[in-house]
Amino acid sequence: MKVILHGTRGAYPSSRIENQTYGGNTPCIEVIDGKDRLIVDAGTGIVGLDFDPIYKAKRMDILLTHLHMDHIQGLAFCKPLFNPQMEVNIWGPGGSNEPLQTRLNRFMSPPLFPIPIRDIPSRIVIQEIPDKEMDIGPFKIKGEFISHPGPTLGYRISCGNKSIAYLPDHEPVIGKNHLFPEDNWISGFSLAYGSDLLIHDSQYSRKEYENKAGWGHSSIAMAAEFCSRTEARRLVLFHHDPGHTDEQRTEMFRKFMKRSEYDFPIELAVQGQEIEI
Repeated sequence: MKVILHGTRGAYPSSRIENQTYGGNTPCIEVIDGKDRLIVDAGTGIVGLDFDPIYKAKRMDILLTHLHMDHIQGLAFCKPLFNPQMEVNIWGPGGSNEPLQTRLNRFMSPPLFPIPIRDIPSRIVIQEIPDKEMDIGPFKIKGEFISHPGPTLGYRISCGNKSIAYLPDHEPVIGKNHLFPEDNWISGFSLAYGSDLLIHDSQYSRKEYENKAGWGHSSIAMAAEFCSRTEARRLVLFHHDPGHTDEQRTEMFRKFMKRSEYDFPIELAVQGQEIEI
């Protein structure tokens, strides 16, 4: 199984030169097993996909964690949506007074976008993630509500004996610098537990988090503690703040690693990065 990071930036895209090392596109990852693939989130990173294998398969599955703008703003510019031969399955969170389709219609319709979903030529199927594990091709997918203004899902995606946990916008506990001692009080714990790869929100430094508790994001230190506690094997720090230059981000990471004693690999997500699991 392979993961490609097509968008790693949070909040809004950035084309500044100072943001090119780690990438300026907003969240989108691709999970690949042979000829099968899943797209997770539809930020601006989705426009950078290689669509040829998707066109050949004539089916595309997109999992949305939530409907904040940075996670869906590339959806309307996803080329397979405009291919009448394609079936595009869009999966996302329930948990609202309105169905997922109604909420997406609000985004993909005038005046925000010139073409309403009903006029898009592909066959679009919009479904809410069920409250149980489901299969898409060879992938087993578990979606679970996590702590972030939303409603917001985290995902665990498994294929064979390998697993990925994807929690790009997540605050495991609210307003505390450390996790609760009880595992079942920690948001997203079961999704990440024992995973081979954890892709996790790490937008803030520890000091920044003190002033932004409850915003639904984590510090680098909190992401690392969460990874350790859940016994995930590798941590990729995701959802870079566009207000940080990459030089600042690198320095935040360097300072954290200098005092870190964790024994698993930790790295900053890089747009375009391919990770074999």
